[in-house]
Amino acid sequence: MTSERPIVVETHNLTKIYGNGAAVYALNDLDLTIRQGEFLAVMGPSGSGKSTLLNMIGALDKPTSGRILVNGEDLATIQDVDRFRAHTVGFVFQLHNLLPALTARENVEVPMHGQGIGEREMTDRAKYLLEAVGLADHMRHLPGQLSGGERQRVAVARALANDPAIILADEPSGSLDTQSGGEIMDLLETINREQGTTVLIVTHDPKVARRTRRILTMRDGKIVDDHRVESLAREDLRELARSRLGELLLNGSEERLLHEVGLDHLKGEVAIEALRQLLSWTLEQRTGETVST
Repeated sequence: MTSERPIVVETHNLTKIYGNGAAVYALNDLDLTIRQGEFLAVMGPSGSGKSTLLNMIGALDKPTSGRILVNGEDLATIQDVDRFRAHTVGFVFQLHNLLPALTARENVEVPMHGQGIGEREMTDRAKYLLEAVGLADHMRHLPGQLSGGERQRVAVARALANDPAIILADEPSGSLDTQSGGEIMDLLETINREQGTTVLIVTHDPKVARRTRRILTMRDGKIVDDHRVESLAREDLRELARSRLGELLLNGSEERLLHEVGLDHLKGEVAIEALRQLLSWTLEQRTGETVST
């Protein structure tokens, strides 16, 4: 069970305040536990604290107060932050951040430098990881010779270079087309399932979040919702409950709902069928998909 696994990330009253004048709480007294092997997403509007939390876990920023432990290490007491990042955390950013003058293999080797690993071992490890992410034939390619999805695959391989305890992915599919983004999520899901690597994804996209097994929602520096993903249908119900439509249905305001969508002149089954057709038309306008009713 998840509760029996070792803790990878633990925060206690974690707070981050920006600003010299009016204080802006990017994180506000936040408590969080993430266990080994979890695959989770952090969502929330811009300014909710998602990226700040990611930066804290990755030791890219320091808290104003509170404690954060990653893989058993209290980040406030770490002397060699570079060593910690190299061995404990793997980063995947929205913009892959590859070095343009280095080949795919050389980019994957970068985090291994200075870690007491021999040149041959680094090369073998980089080749193995690139094969694992489906780029066996692209090892000598420069980033400019790769597609966006391929560059992001190199970034994932680089994040795995030192077998980290956790991968932190900040909008990893945000700059990609739908197919490439889906492939990156497939890859992260496979790494989590087959290697047991803990993966935390910051995203604005509900479809990305639904691919994970736990979703945290943040607002004003706090976690306002933390739930397990049980099924896509239940996630649809959660989204519906938070919507204006859900509010009207929960309050028993069907007549108000029909009025707001301009169907208050209809009754019974005719009104339901009209709502179904309106929903189908709305979805087609939004996505270009044809929906069977």
